[in-house]
Amino acid sequence: AVEGWSDLVHCPSQRLLDRLVRRYAETKDSGSFLLRNLKDSERMQLLITLAFNPEPLVLQSFPSDEGWPFAKYLGACGRMVAVNYVGEELWSYFNAPWEKRVDLAWQLMEIAEQLTNNDFEFALYLLDVSFDNFAVGPRDGKVIIVDAENVLVADKRLIRQNKPENWDVWYESKFDDCDKEACLSFSKEILCARVTVDHNYYAICQNLLSRHATWRGTSGGLLHHPPAEIAKEGRLEALLDECANPKKRYGRFQAAKELREYLAQLSNNVR
Repeated sequence: AVEGWSDLVHCPSQRLLDRLVRRYAETKDSGSFLLRNLKDSERMQLLITLAFNPEPLVLQSFPSDEGWPFAKYLGACGRMVAVNYVGEELWSYFNAPWEKRVDLAWQLMEIAEQLTNNDFEFALYLLDVSFDNFAVGPRDGKVIIVDAENVLVADKRLIRQNKPENWDVWYESKFDDCDKEACLSFSKEILCARVTVDHNYYAICQNLLSRHATWRGTSGGLLHHPPAEIAKEGRLEALLDECANPKKRYGRFQAAKELREYLAQLSNNVR
């Protein structure tokens, strides 16, 4: 009944809906699997939230306490939702020292990996990726997603079970060379029907890290102006280019893996 109401349930599974109901905090009987155990008013509030702004449900179903990279959900009063203040937006670190930017870039690639491949077999695809949708903790320097309204959740377990056409063919996202900020090209239907998808790597590389990233009149991405020795070596630029706009088949998958390792190495070196 709720299929397509919002990005969160564009392609829902019973397992995802059970998770949403069980973790819905605005009920007296929180923890119940069954929607019928909710009062009529609670059920209506849950369904309206699901349809009009599913962000609180994303934060509750994939909580920061369990290691998910989202802001912490604190509670709600009517339509007002409270989340913890994470810190300044990623944008404010655009001209931070190189060492800091390398660490932030590595964390962003780790987030892309965690949301794509995790033990729960839910793929969380970020459909809106820009510098103001992430923030950085002032004390721990941790990158957190602070805008989770446009998150599509695909149940990989259900995809394997139902085996839609080409379900096991790796899907490569198409590079979107548009002249606007934070462009992304994607097909929700394909995200819902494939087990192996590179969308999150593509979104992070194109819109945040690579030379293709544009934001508030700037270009060059978070990793702009690397030190001379790194620029001369050329590996970082090559990996970022292949991750954003791959030239080889399945090139983005390999580039994302190597980029995570390379950024970890640079980050350890600068530490």
